[in-house]
Amino acid sequence: MFNRVTSFCRKVLNRDNKSRAIEDLKLEVIPRKAHGISRKGISENALKVLYRLHKAGYEAYLVGGGVRDLLLGRDPKDFDIATNATPDEVRKLFRNCRLVGRRFRLAHILFGRDVIEVATFRGHHTDPKKSKHTARSEDGMLLRDNVYGSIDEDAQRRDFTVNALYYNIADFSIRDYAGGVDDLNNRIIRLIGDPETRYREDPVRMLRAVRFAVKLDMTINPATAAPIETLAPLLQEIPSARMFEESLKLLQAGQGLATYKMLREYHLFEQLFPAVAAHFTEEHTSQTEQMLEQVLSSTDKRIANSQRINPAFLFAAMLWYPVVTRAEEMTFESGLSYYDAFMVAANDILDEQVKTVAIPRRFTAMVREIWQLQMRMTRRTGARAFKLLDESKFRAAFDLLEMRGAVEGGDTEVLGAWWRDFQRADQGGRQKMVRAINKVSNTRKPRRRKQAPRRRKPQSNSSS
Repeated sequence: MFNRVTSFCRKVLNRDNKSRAIEDLKLEVIPRKAHGISRKGISENALKVLYRLHKAGYEAYLVGGGVRDLLLGRDPKDFDIATNATPDEVRKLFRNCRLVGRRFRLAHILFGRDVIEVATFRGHHTDPKKSKHTARSEDGMLLRDNVYGSIDEDAQRRDFTVNALYYNIADFSIRDYAGGVDDLNNRIIRLIGDPETRYREDPVRMLRAVRFAVKLDMTINPATAAPIETLAPLLQEIPSARMFEESLKLLQAGQGLATYKMLREYHLFEQLFPAVAAHFTEEHTSQTEQMLEQVLSSTDKRIANSQRINPAFLFAAMLWYPVVTRAEEMTFESGLSYYDAFMVAANDILDEQVKTVAIPRRFTAMVREIWQLQMRMTRRTGARAFKLLDESKFRAAFDLLEMRGAVEGGDTEVLGAWWRDFQRADQGGRQKMVRAINKVSNTRKPRRRKQAPRRRKPQSNSSS
């Protein structure tokens, strides 16, 4: 009996340690009565698209994260659709359609701000007859992938087993091609196919593995996790604009702190933010690391409370100490004033950062403004404090100052407390606080000694 139990456990462990080979994929059709997905959980606009495609004679499936989240009892953020209709055929059916994407052509059906993404079934890019529609880099990364195929081929092209789930609008069944339902039940994130090959095709899959594991509270399958640390530098080849979108999904989706910790575990974070990672320590105690934990924890709480968040503030906090360190180095080496060195350092750090994560200019402008206000908030005499309150980014600058105070303590913490009290005070109280600052400032100024006028030497009247 013991041997039978041991053998069974070994089989289960071996199964969980493996990736899901493409050739081993077997379709399982789960009828409506055997699963919990109801059309009530699917958005009205997604249903409109599914029904119109179906009535026009095309296959139409809700696919990927939408099916996954519905099976987990979650509210899907997006409803993506897969079909055998080509993008041009989709556009003919929907006047509110636009085609997007270079690497892989997609149709976006627009319902105001709601966008339903429709993708044509992808085929195998190894077919020589379709070589003109596909292209790879020397490292195996897919550069162009407009190869269409069947639903079976599309399932093989999906990244993770839990995303290879298709809800069929024709009979309301679920088509499970890779044991995705089992992995959902066992809370496992597992790649379809050879992990190294799949990561080389699209290195962003490494980030997605981490994001899904944290978001869904799952474990990354050992075979899926094994190549990540070695292949992490491949992310440097991803366009920085795409990395910006991925960074927001990772850090501003409500689980930013946990995601950051897992990214560090797999050495992925430094590929996105090298200037920040340069300040990492084994003890995780540097000022930069303390700031990261603060800003990501704060962001998670704001999202949980349905409060607004701004990527500019996140980047301003993350990059603050790299800028300060660079400014101090420049002041020492070049003899520039600290303010001038800070402005140069700010530009340098942002220029370096956008090479890996292309932060848009509208955000980098806000980042600079928040940083400049850190310098101005130390000067509170006269009317300066009142003017600062009217600055559009004052609140963001104050939040950063408070976080700095928690990290640095001392004068920075005292300064943050002063500004907090100043905001809460009425007009009379504010004037009293400023008068106190003026008095302290005046007493600190050294008095200039009056110089006695020089006596002019009398001119000699003697003749030569």
